[in-house]
Amino acid sequence: MYLATALFIVVSVAAVWATVAPRFGVVRAAMTGTAVFAILALATVRHARNEPRAFKIGPDGVSVWSRMGTLRAQGRIVGCSQWSDCLLMLSLEDEGGKLHRLLIAADMLDPDFFRELAVLARRCAHV
Repeated sequence: MYLATALFIVVSVAAVWATVAPRFGVVRAAMTGTAVFAILALATVRHARNEPRAFKIGPDGVSVWSRMGTLRAQGRIVGCSQWSDCLLMLSLEDEGGKLHRLLIAADMLDPDFFRELAVLARRCAHV
């Protein structure tokens, strides 16, 4: 996934360069390309740091921890969508009523845990 993201960033910067350089010159194209690169690179790093690392299933619901060890979302499951055995989208509602949406790819988790989470989500979402 990181390779695809890096390729996306390279293609995006090249597209910005190809669009800006003929109209405004090489200097502005370089500045714009650098800005686009910085924005996309920072967004990639932020996404990687906030990516779910640990899940805990408890009697009150599910809690999700990021790679940095911070609590990303916690609450009971109020909604669920599943696309085959590939992707699971959960809606968690915390005690304050705020909704957190999580998109979980099957290859992020152990297959048995993914299946268990999907069954729990379907059961909780329809209750």
